[in-house]
Amino acid sequence: MTNLETSSALDLPNSLAALQLKLRSDSEKNQLNAIDALNALGEDGLPVLMEFLLERRDTPGRTEAKVYQTLFNTQATKVLDFLQQHFPTGIVPLKSERNIDYTELQKLLVEQKFQAADKLTIEKLCELAGESAVLRKWLYFTEVENFPISDLQTIDALWLAHSDYQYGFSVQRQIWLSVGKKWDKLWDKIGWKSGYNWTRYPDGFTWSLAAPKGHLPLSNQLRGVRVIAALFAHPAWTK
Repeated sequence: MTNLETSSALDLPNSLAALQLKLRSDSEKNQLNAIDALNALGEDGLPVLMEFLLERRDTPGRTEAKVYQTLFNTQATKVLDFLQQHFPTGIVPLKSERNIDYTELQKLLVEQKFQAADKLTIEKLCELAGESAVLRKWLYFTEVENFPISDLQTIDALWLAHSDYQYGFSVQRQIWLSVGKKWDKLWDKIGWKSGYNWTRYPDGFTWSLAAPKGHLPLSNQLRGVRVIAALFAHPAWTK
């Protein structure tokens, strides 16, 4: 072993201890940076991430969600076994007032299959609206107004958790508020429209994390803004 290799081996425990401390800091920025650094260490960093996730399993937030997604992305057998044992339905509680099953949506999002997840999100919203919406495959704004708070929060939390808080209805709503509730400015910001041209479905959209913030999930803006306006006005985002 060379002197450099010996020095690196001796420094590793100190590096892990420092990153573990950083992961438990009060600064979300420090926590997110620590996750990336631990992930870069490969197998040496994984036990620290797994231990942290177990400790924080009852208080899932952005940091915990990123740890979960980072661990899943390794595709290491021992890590996947750990996640299956301790988080069989993921990091987000799958709450529903109408007994809607969100397990498949969770699975698609954790696997980063965003196009399939987007399609299933619309289907789940139609399920919430009732049999007529399921048959027609789109929503009336009046149906959105009656959605249970917990269900919308579950769908949104799944999108947030598995996109590092880049996608979700609540993200789109915040951008809409930031541009003064101007719809054209929102469409441009989230990549749904360029100039006078609407983004064409499906190939015009970006089904990865390379898209602008708020790009997903989609709503049928060609039918007007009433459905998405009803989503943004829903009490789920203020309670």
